[in-house]
Amino acid sequence: MTQHDVVIAVFADHREANTAVGELIHDGFDIKNFSVIGKGYHTEENVVGFYNVGERMRFWGKYGAFWGGMWGLFFGGIFLTVPVVGPVVVLGHLAVIVVSAIEGALVVGGLTAIGAALYSIGIPKDSVIKYEEAIKADNFLIVAHGTTDEMARAKAILGASHPKQLDLHQGVKSPVATNQTTAATT
Repeated sequence: MTQHDVVIAVFADHREANTAVGELIHDGFDIKNFSVIGKGYHTEENVVGFYNVGERMRFWGKYGAFWGGMWGLFFGGIFLTVPVVGPVVVLGHLAVIVVSAIEGALVVGGLTAIGAALYSIGIPKDSVIKYEEAIKADNFLIVAHGTTDEMARAKAILGASHPKQLDLHQGVKSPVATNQTTAATT
């Protein structure tokens, strides 16, 4: 199984997360190696929802422009309601792992499907719990995976965007290898 490093940045605001993704793209990173996770919407008096238009997803509500723009950048994503956390959007490579966790009824002691997906690639459980709490508190996560050198660069770029939290997890399973293994067993 291929080993990679994973960088996870927690941002308090969708604009900060959007800027950080833009910086990673500007610096030449392959978007296939990133995921964005966050709440789908907030309670408000306006209509909130989403619909599919061809290969694009349209969102209404407070974060409609943000999620609509992000959906266009990433190759795949899901919108789901997670017990206790609420409605969550997962874009990028982790979306497949979350779906696999749900379909395979992967349960890891008190973790949500998102937490189980992170744990399945080797993120320590205590860190996963913190990331689940961050999502529940309306923060946005950017998750990157790659070689040690790539993730050192990604961490520096993400750090310049001033996240609330920035962690490097070394020697975790490659999410790509995890996806291929899951696909081969289903």
